[in-house]
Amino acid sequence: MYIKAFQRQQALFASGRTKNISLRINYLKKLRQWIKDNSWAIMAALRSDLNKPPFEAQATEIGVALDEIRYALWHIRSWAKPRYVLSSLKNFPSYGKIYPEPYGVSLIISPWNYPFMLTVAPLISAIAAGNCVIIKPSELAPATSTLIAKMCDEVFHPAHVTAIEGDKETSQALLDLPFDKIFYTGGTTVGRIVMEAAAKNLTPVTLELGGKSPCIVDQSANLKLAARRIVWGKLINAGQTCVAPDYILAHESIKDRLIQEILREIRKQYGQNPGDNLNYPKIINDRHFQRLNTLFDGENIIQVGDSNPSTLQLAPTIVDSPSLDSPIMQEEIFGPILPILTFSMPADAVKLIRANPKPLALYVFTSRKAVEKYYLKNISFGGGCINDTVVHLSVPRLPFGGVGPSGMGSCHGKAGFDAFTHYRSVLHKSKLVDIPLRYPPYTDWALKILKML
Repeated sequence: MYIKAFQRQQALFASGRTKNISLRINYLKKLRQWIKDNSWAIMAALRSDLNKPPFEAQATEIGVALDEIRYALWHIRSWAKPRYVLSSLKNFPSYGKIYPEPYGVSLIISPWNYPFMLTVAPLISAIAAGNCVIIKPSELAPATSTLIAKMCDEVFHPAHVTAIEGDKETSQALLDLPFDKIFYTGGTTVGRIVMEAAAKNLTPVTLELGGKSPCIVDQSANLKLAARRIVWGKLINAGQTCVAPDYILAHESIKDRLIQEILREIRKQYGQNPGDNLNYPKIINDRHFQRLNTLFDGENIIQVGDSNPSTLQLAPTIVDSPSLDSPIMQEEIFGPILPILTFSMPADAVKLIRANPKPLALYVFTSRKAVEKYYLKNISFGGGCINDTVVHLSVPRLPFGGVGPSGMGSCHGKAGFDAFTHYRSVLHKSKLVDIPLRYPPYTDWALKILKML
């Protein structure tokens, strides 16, 4: 089945039809209309899979997808237009031209934590760039996976875009095929498997991974505002966000006050017992719920309310001053658990962050421009915010991607178009003039001229 679907898409791409700009625009408009017409079905699927409330589903999944389509429709003609560049004196008379060319048949493997947005966003980029696409949605979000398959059937011709549902064996079978591009969003462990499979066919990959994203709060920060935005960024989707603040580095002089502000904000946003709040998202499955519970065993913790194993809602948990060797500081948390450590000097915070793999995101809360510049200069990370968390993902003009173990390549807006595009360079040379300098037999005079050029 997989081979037939793949070959069908190869045939359509070879026909050149998907390169037509009007066709790309029409399909993006059809996709936009389908999303609008089925917004409540999308919300219901996300509620089923993750207990996402309608507002969160609209803000972080549906709205982001619609923004991506809107931005692509505004710019697709200019993105796809060949671009003239200056040639060199050595090649006079001539001019250069760069032609954006779709890679071909692309594979998108999407995750379970934002199962709609993180499927549709790269799909939008792939369609805008002129590719055919096979989607493998996550089996851990079955309601959304089924809905994505339905979306593909109703919006696209199966030779253009199709969704293939299944488990990890399905993913492996697809990875064995010689795709022209692979776009994977998920964890680092599977990311390595994807890259290894891609290497067999020398397939270019974009890897959107994760890691332990730090949040620095210095003594000049507005603590009430910082707490509000940290709690929102950490607890949205119950912490199951690749760019959620993974741990806080608070200046030693304000750590205790910050903890109190964070506790106050948790109760304000989710109530005294978030486990009783119908709008508090759940952990995706029991295995992840149990994993998270083992992370803070033996640690100094403060929980707001009680966890609810029957609904897989894990109580928001602050871990005060954990050991750097503890499990909670050795792996990405991906849940509503927030370790808080202290530092005395900015250099100490930088040293601790640099001791770990490069993070996907960095957040800095400060009122001092000099401190802001210091961290931006001395820490390598994928992207981030100053005095906020997570929301940099909502700006299509900002490329989103990791660095090192947190990812490879970028997406969103023009960066997403670029991810699915090969830029073919062509030198157009005049036939009217043919300078004999480059042709043998070589002379000393020719060498002198070449050095001057």
